[in-house]
Amino acid sequence: MLLVVATPAASYEFGPAKPLNLSEVDPAMLTDLYGAWEIRDAAGKRRCRVTLLKETGIGGFQIDVAPDCAKAFPVMGDIAAWRVNEGWSIDLVDALRKVKVRFETPDERYVAFGEARDIAGMDRFLKLPDRPKKGR
Repeated sequence: MLLVVATPAASYEFGPAKPLNLSEVDPAMLTDLYGAWEIRDAAGKRRCRVTLLKETGIGGFQIDVAPDCAKAFPVMGDIAAWRVNEGWSIDLVDALRKVKVRFETPDERYVAFGEARDIAGMDRFLKLPDRPKKGR
């Protein structure tokens, strides 16, 4: 007799990430991190605009996720905060403080890591140019 035991699917295990000690970082480098970013698929047809804010909140820093992001990348409907780690990787976390997506820079661009269903189609995470302030 063969006994089959149903177990939950294994979830993606993110390697340990040590938070970046912001007091040891040049403030200008942090300023470049804050602001508008865009997640894109390889063709550039699916896009999700987020704003990484410098104000802290539960689970990390506050994030503004555009309302239509969950259509492009469903996991974005769960994102409640972001964190920056040593090595400048960026974690997007849910309301339970669980990392859902990690963007790392193995080369000159950010690449998504996480559950295949969560990062499906995510190809690039790009910093968008800051908008000039009015009156300048």
